[in-house]
Amino acid sequence: MSYAYLFKYIIIGDTGVGKSCLLLQFTDKRFQPVHDLTIGVELGARMITIENKPVKLQIWDTAGQESFRSITRSYYRGAAGALLVYDITRRETFNHLASWLEDARQHANANMSIMLIGNKCDLAHRRAVSTEEGEQFAKEHGLIFMEASAKTAQNVEEAFIKTAATIYKKIQDGVVDVSNEVSFFSFYLLCPTGPGTSFLWRTKVPSVEFHPVDAAFMLLYIEKLVFVVVCSYTKIWVCWILHQVTSSLR
Repeated sequence: MSYAYLFKYIIIGDTGVGKSCLLLQFTDKRFQPVHDLTIGVELGARMITIENKPVKLQIWDTAGQESFRSITRSYYRGAAGALLVYDITRRETFNHLASWLEDARQHANANMSIMLIGNKCDLAHRRAVSTEEGEQFAKEHGLIFMEASAKTAQNVEEAFIKTAATIYKKIQDGVVDVSNEVSFFSFYLLCPTGPGTSFLWRTKVPSVEFHPVDAAFMLLYIEKLVFVVVCSYTKIWVCWILHQVTSSLR
């Protein structure tokens, strides 16, 4: 399907705040109660309409673990929007927002639109961060704010679309040139569809036949592929050694 604009999003925040669940709810309209921790990055995509213009959202869901922070920073390049997520039932995830925001402001374009999302609002009885605190943080740092629930889908659609509408307005006002924000090479990467796909790219990617990637994405893809191959061979060697040891003990 053709589109007038392509907006790249990046979803950031601590591990376990529900970033992957928000993406899955937006792209697939479903909630997955048990979700594996994100390894590096995951990708989702969906078409929406803003003021009668078809817009494709390319959404990069990043790992929240500190060990993947350097990989996450590489994905800020070319992002027109970011969803900064915290868990309203875990105070520490709110306390870490300043660090995530500093990363975003340092590595992304200064005009990137950032939506602050207080996720898991369906667990109001376990709330550790008030709505007013979220609103105040967003106001102080010039962010859009919304509480949402990946489980019930409350405000999930609105969060992604409102961010896109903000980006679109900046384009119309001449603040953002999205053609320069997302720079693509003139080659395509065939998305994997065989065994191991769920480890490399989850969610919507296998359903897309071809996906354009820039140099940074290509390098990170290769890095991740090498990681999988190394892990696979390491596992084979470990199994072989264990077999030899157990055989010698018989």
